[in-house]
Amino acid sequence: MLDKDVLGTVFNVQKFTVHDGKGIRTLVFLKGCPLRCKWCCNPESQVFAPERVFNVGKCLSIEECGRCVEACPNQAISELDGFPLIDGTRCKGCLKCVEVCPAKAMNVYGEKQSVGEVLDRVEQDGVFYSRSGGGLTLSGGEATGQPDFALALLREARKRHIDRVMETCGHCDTETLLSICGLLNSLIFDIKLMDPARHKAATGVDNALILRNFGQVLKTYPALPILVRTPVVPGINDTEADIQAVIDFLPRRKGLSYELMAYHRMGQPKYGYLGREFPMGAKILDETLFKRLTSMAHAWNAGNE
Repeated sequence: MLDKDVLGTVFNVQKFTVHDGKGIRTLVFLKGCPLRCKWCCNPESQVFAPERVFNVGKCLSIEECGRCVEACPNQAISELDGFPLIDGTRCKGCLKCVEVCPAKAMNVYGEKQSVGEVLDRVEQDGVFYSRSGGGLTLSGGEATGQPDFALALLREARKRHIDRVMETCGHCDTETLLSICGLLNSLIFDIKLMDPARHKAATGVDNALILRNFGQVLKTYPALPILVRTPVVPGINDTEADIQAVIDFLPRRKGLSYELMAYHRMGQPKYGYLGREFPMGAKILDETLFKRLTSMAHAWNAGNE
Protein backbone atom coordinates (compact mmCIF):
# COMPACT_ATOMS: atom_id res chain seq x y z
CA MET A 1 0.00 0.00 0.00
CA LEU A 2 1.22 3.49 -0.83
CA ASP A 3 1.83 5.81 2.13
CA LYS A 4 -0.80 8.24 0.87
CA ASP A 5 -3.46 5.53 1.11
CA VAL A 6 -2.77 4.45 4.71
CA LEU A 7 -5.75 5.13 6.99
CA GLY A 8 -5.79 6.53 10.52
CA THR A 9 -8.32 7.93 12.97
CA VAL A 10 -8.12 11.73 13.24
CA PHE A 11 -10.30 13.83 15.54
CA ASN A 12 -9.21 17.33 14.60
CA VAL A 13 -7.08 19.32 12.17
CA GLN A 14 -6.27 22.73 13.60
CA LYS A 15 -4.79 25.41 11.37
CA PHE A 16 -2.78 28.56 12.10
CA THR A 17 -1.21 27.50 15.40
CA VAL A 18 2.00 29.15 16.57
CA HIS A 19 2.89 27.37 19.82
CA ASP A 20 3.65 23.83 18.65
CA GLY A 21 6.83 24.20 16.64
CA LYS A 22 8.41 27.05 14.73
CA GLY A 23 6.34 29.27 12.45
CA ILE A 24 2.69 28.89 11.52
CA ARG A 25 1.63 25.27 11.75
CA THR A 26 -1.22 22.86 11.18
CA LEU A 27 -1.86 20.44 14.04
CA VAL A 28 -3.18 17.00 13.16
CA PHE A 29 -4.69 15.29 16.22
CA LEU A 30 -4.64 11.49 16.16
CA LYS A 31 -7.09 9.61 18.33
CA GLY A 32 -6.01 7.30 21.15
CA CYS A 33 -3.74 7.73 24.17
CA PRO A 34 -2.23 5.33 26.74
CA LEU A 35 -2.45 7.97 29.50
CA ARG A 36 -5.47 9.21 31.44
CA CYS A 37 -4.21 12.54 32.73
CA LYS A 38 -6.63 14.05 35.22
CA TRP A 39 -6.26 17.47 33.57
CA CYS A 40 -6.60 16.30 29.96
CA CYS A 41 -8.14 19.07 27.85
CA ASN A 42 -8.91 16.68 24.99
CA PRO A 43 -10.81 13.78 26.60
CA GLU A 44 -12.14 12.91 23.15
CA SER A 45 -8.57 11.96 22.25
CA GLN A 46 -8.19 9.15 24.75
CA VAL A 47 -10.15 6.29 23.14
CA PHE A 48 -8.82 5.03 19.80
CA ALA A 49 -12.23 4.43 18.17
CA PRO A 50 -14.64 7.18 17.06
CA GLU A 51 -17.00 8.23 19.90
CA ARG A 52 -20.57 9.47 19.89
CA VAL A 53 -21.07 12.66 21.91
CA PHE A 54 -24.19 14.58 22.94
CA ASN A 55 -24.44 18.35 23.46
CA VAL A 56 -27.80 18.99 25.09
CA GLY A 57 -27.39 22.72 24.49
CA LYS A 58 -27.84 22.14 20.76
CA CYS A 59 -30.68 19.65 21.06
CA LEU A 60 -34.11 20.63 19.66
CA SER A 61 -35.81 18.42 22.30
CA ILE A 62 -37.57 15.11 21.79
CA GLU A 63 -40.93 16.84 21.37
CA GLU A 64 -39.63 19.00 18.53
CA CYS A 65 -37.48 16.32 16.90
CA GLY A 66 -37.01 12.87 18.48
CA ARG A 67 -35.28 11.44 15.43
CA CYS A 68 -32.47 9.94 17.51
CA VAL A 69 -34.94 7.92 19.58
CA GLU A 70 -36.59 6.53 16.46
CA ALA A 71 -33.29 5.78 14.72
CA CYS A 72 -31.62 3.86 17.57
CA PRO A 73 -31.86 0.11 16.83
CA ASN A 74 -30.92 -0.83 20.40
CA GLN A 75 -33.46 1.30 22.32
CA ALA A 76 -30.53 3.02 24.03
CA ILE A 77 -32.13 6.49 23.98
CA SER A 78 -34.98 7.43 26.30
CA GLU A 79 -36.32 10.76 27.58
CA LEU A 80 -35.37 12.81 30.60
CA ASP A 81 -36.95 16.24 31.11
CA GLY A 82 -37.81 16.40 27.41
CA PHE A 83 -34.33 15.60 26.11
CA PRO A 84 -32.51 12.40 25.09
CA LEU A 85 -30.98 10.21 27.79
CA ILE A 86 -28.44 7.72 26.47
CA ASP A 87 -28.01 4.33 28.14
CA GLY A 88 -24.34 3.48 27.70
CA THR A 89 -24.98 -0.19 28.45
CA ARG A 90 -27.31 -0.46 25.44
CA CYS A 91 -25.46 1.82 23.02
CA LYS A 92 -23.45 -0.21 20.49
CA GLY A 93 -21.79 2.75 18.79
CA CYS A 94 -23.62 2.38 15.48
CA LEU A 95 -23.92 6.20 15.21
CA LYS A 96 -27.41 6.08 13.66
CA CYS A 97 -28.39 8.87 16.04
CA VAL A 98 -25.58 11.03 14.70
CA GLU A 99 -26.67 10.46 11.11
CA VAL A 100 -30.22 11.73 11.71
CA CYS A 101 -29.58 14.62 14.15
CA PRO A 102 -30.38 17.88 12.27
CA ALA A 103 -28.88 20.15 14.96
CA LYS A 104 -25.61 18.18 15.33
CA ALA A 105 -26.36 17.76 19.04
CA MET A 106 -25.47 14.13 18.47
CA ASN A 107 -22.03 14.13 16.92
CA VAL A 108 -18.92 11.99 16.65
CA TYR A 109 -15.32 12.60 17.63
CA GLY A 110 -12.94 10.91 15.23
CA GLU A 111 -13.09 9.71 11.65
CA LYS A 112 -11.01 7.55 9.36
CA GLN A 113 -8.87 9.59 6.98
CA SER A 114 -6.10 8.69 4.59
CA VAL A 115 -2.63 10.18 4.70
CA GLY A 116 -3.34 11.83 1.35
CA GLU A 117 -6.55 13.44 2.62
CA VAL A 118 -4.82 14.81 5.72
CA LEU A 119 -1.82 16.21 3.85
CA ASP A 120 -4.00 17.76 1.16
CA ARG A 121 -5.56 19.83 3.96
CA VAL A 122 -2.17 20.61 5.45
CA GLU A 123 -0.83 21.78 2.10
CA GLN A 124 -3.64 24.30 1.71
CA ASP A 125 -1.58 26.59 3.93
CA GLY A 126 1.76 25.98 2.24
CA VAL A 127 2.32 29.68 1.59
CA PHE A 128 2.23 30.38 5.33
CA TYR A 129 4.72 27.59 6.05
CA SER A 130 7.20 28.86 3.48
CA ARG A 131 7.07 32.39 4.85
CA SER A 132 7.20 31.49 8.56
CA GLY A 133 9.18 28.25 8.58
CA GLY A 134 6.13 26.35 9.79
CA GLY A 135 4.61 23.06 8.78
CA LEU A 136 2.89 19.98 10.21
CA THR A 137 2.72 19.02 13.88
CA LEU A 138 1.38 15.60 14.88
CA SER A 139 -0.47 15.59 18.18
CA GLY A 140 -3.17 13.63 19.97
CA GLY A 141 -3.98 11.74 21.95
CA GLU A 142 -0.64 10.14 21.36
CA ALA A 143 0.47 10.01 17.74
CA THR A 144 2.71 6.99 18.32
CA GLY A 145 -0.41 5.03 19.27
CA GLN A 146 -1.20 4.76 15.55
CA PRO A 147 2.35 3.92 14.42
CA ASP A 148 1.66 2.80 10.85
CA PHE A 149 -0.40 5.90 10.14
CA ALA A 150 2.05 8.27 11.86
CA LEU A 151 5.02 6.86 9.98
CA ALA A 152 3.25 6.93 6.63
CA LEU A 153 2.05 10.48 7.27
CA LEU A 154 5.54 11.69 8.10
CA ARG A 155 7.17 9.89 5.17
CA GLU A 156 4.67 11.39 2.76
CA ALA A 157 5.07 14.84 4.35
CA ARG A 158 8.82 14.56 3.87
CA LYS A 159 8.28 13.78 0.19
CA ARG A 160 6.20 16.95 -0.05
CA HIS A 161 8.95 18.98 1.73
CA ILE A 162 6.71 19.81 4.71
CA ASP A 163 8.45 20.59 8.01
CA ARG A 164 7.57 17.88 10.57
CA VAL A 165 7.15 18.06 14.35
CA MET A 166 5.53 15.62 16.77
CA GLU A 167 4.27 16.04 20.31
CA THR A 168 4.58 12.92 22.48
CA CYS A 169 3.89 11.85 26.04
CA GLY A 170 6.79 9.41 25.65
CA HIS A 171 4.83 6.37 26.87
CA CYS A 172 5.12 4.27 23.75
CA ASP A 173 7.06 1.52 22.02
CA THR A 174 10.71 2.60 21.93
CA GLU A 175 11.45 1.36 18.41
CA THR A 176 8.34 3.11 17.09
CA LEU A 177 9.38 6.37 18.72
CA LEU A 178 12.91 6.15 17.34
CA SER A 179 11.63 5.36 13.83
CA ILE A 180 9.34 8.37 13.97
CA CYS A 181 12.09 10.66 15.29
CA GLY A 182 14.15 9.80 12.22
CA LEU A 183 11.48 11.55 10.14
CA LEU A 184 11.15 14.68 12.28
CA ASN A 185 12.65 18.14 12.07
CA SER A 186 12.05 18.59 15.80
CA LEU A 187 10.31 16.89 18.73
CA ILE A 188 8.14 18.10 21.60
CA PHE A 189 8.43 15.73 24.58
CA ASP A 190 6.27 15.94 27.73
CA ILE A 191 7.81 15.30 31.14
CA LYS A 192 5.05 15.80 33.68
CA LEU A 193 6.45 14.53 36.96
CA MET A 194 9.66 12.90 38.13
CA ASP A 195 8.16 10.89 41.00
CA PRO A 196 6.90 7.57 39.52
CA ALA A 197 4.15 6.93 42.09
CA ARG A 198 2.71 10.44 41.77
CA HIS A 199 3.00 10.20 37.99
CA LYS A 200 0.93 7.02 38.03
CA ALA A 201 -1.67 8.55 40.34
CA ALA A 202 -2.04 11.55 38.03
CA THR A 203 -1.86 9.86 34.61
CA GLY A 204 -2.57 6.16 35.12
CA VAL A 205 1.02 5.04 34.32
CA ASP A 206 4.38 5.50 35.97
CA ASN A 207 7.16 7.37 34.19
CA ALA A 208 9.81 4.64 33.80
CA LEU A 209 9.20 4.04 30.09
CA ILE A 210 8.82 7.76 29.42
CA LEU A 211 12.17 8.68 30.95
CA ARG A 212 13.88 5.71 29.32
CA ASN A 213 12.50 6.72 25.92
CA PHE A 214 13.69 10.28 26.43
CA GLY A 215 17.18 9.02 27.05
CA GLN A 216 17.07 6.79 23.98
CA VAL A 217 16.01 9.69 21.77
CA LEU A 218 18.86 11.84 23.09
CA LYS A 219 21.35 9.04 22.47
CA THR A 220 20.09 8.07 19.00
CA TYR A 221 19.47 11.58 17.65
CA PRO A 222 21.98 13.92 19.33
CA ALA A 223 21.32 16.71 16.81
CA LEU A 224 17.49 16.57 16.92
CA PRO A 225 16.03 19.77 18.40
CA ILE A 226 13.83 18.84 21.38
CA LEU A 227 11.45 21.00 23.37
CA VAL A 228 10.63 19.47 26.76
CA ARG A 229 7.28 20.56 28.15
CA THR A 230 5.74 20.32 31.59
CA PRO A 231 2.04 21.16 32.00
CA VAL A 232 1.78 22.84 35.40
CA VAL A 233 -1.37 21.55 37.07
CA PRO A 234 -2.75 22.71 40.45
CA GLY A 235 -2.38 20.07 43.13
CA ILE A 236 -0.44 17.79 40.76
CA ASN A 237 2.98 19.34 40.05
CA ASP A 238 2.72 23.06 40.84
CA THR A 239 5.60 23.37 43.28
CA GLU A 240 9.14 24.63 42.90
CA ALA A 241 10.38 21.21 43.98
CA ASP A 242 8.46 19.51 41.15
CA ILE A 243 9.84 21.83 38.49
CA GLN A 244 13.35 21.72 39.94
CA ALA A 245 13.24 17.91 39.79
CA VAL A 246 12.60 18.08 36.04
CA ILE A 247 15.32 20.70 35.58
CA ASP A 248 17.80 18.53 37.48
CA PHE A 249 16.96 15.61 35.18
CA LEU A 250 17.56 17.52 31.94
CA PRO A 251 21.05 17.30 30.45
CA ARG A 252 22.86 20.34 29.12
CA ARG A 253 22.65 19.84 25.37
CA LYS A 254 22.56 22.05 22.31
CA GLY A 255 19.08 22.13 20.80
CA LEU A 256 17.32 21.16 24.04
CA SER A 257 14.92 23.67 25.58
CA TYR A 258 12.38 23.63 28.41
CA GLU A 259 8.91 25.17 28.63
CA LEU A 260 6.08 25.22 31.14
CA MET A 261 2.46 25.18 30.06
CA ALA A 262 -0.29 26.68 32.22
CA TYR A 263 -3.22 24.48 33.20
CA HIS A 264 -6.62 25.59 31.88
CA ARG A 265 -10.19 24.28 31.91
CA MET A 266 -11.18 24.98 28.31
CA GLY A 267 -11.77 21.28 27.66
CA GLN A 268 -14.20 20.86 30.56
CA PRO A 269 -17.43 20.98 28.46
CA LYS A 270 -16.23 18.02 26.39
CA TYR A 271 -16.42 15.77 29.44
CA GLY A 272 -20.12 16.54 29.68
CA TYR A 273 -20.63 15.79 25.98
CA LEU A 274 -18.99 12.40 26.56
CA GLY A 275 -21.10 11.74 29.66
CA ARG A 276 -18.09 11.93 31.98
CA GLU A 277 -17.18 13.92 35.09
CA PHE A 278 -14.36 16.48 34.87
CA PRO A 279 -11.71 15.13 37.28
CA MET A 280 -10.19 18.50 38.21
CA GLY A 281 -13.37 20.14 39.41
CA ALA A 282 -13.05 23.88 40.07
CA LYS A 283 -9.29 23.97 40.64
CA ILE A 284 -7.40 26.90 39.15
CA LEU A 285 -3.71 27.63 38.69
CA ASP A 286 -2.21 30.43 40.78
CA GLU A 287 -0.88 32.94 38.22
CA THR A 288 1.76 34.39 40.51
CA LEU A 289 3.05 30.91 41.29
CA PHE A 290 3.11 30.00 37.61
CA LYS A 291 5.18 33.07 36.79
CA ARG A 292 7.67 32.10 39.48
CA LEU A 293 7.92 28.57 38.12
CA THR A 294 8.25 29.86 34.57
CA SER A 295 11.22 31.97 35.63
CA MET A 296 12.96 28.74 36.70
CA ALA A 297 12.49 27.31 33.19
CA HIS A 298 13.74 30.53 31.64
CA ALA A 299 16.83 30.48 33.81
CA TRP A 300 17.61 26.91 32.76
CA ASN A 301 17.22 27.82 29.08
CA ALA A 302 19.52 30.81 29.49
CA GLY A 303 22.16 28.60 31.07
CA ASN A 304 21.84 26.06 28.26
CA GLU A 305 22.46 28.51 25.42
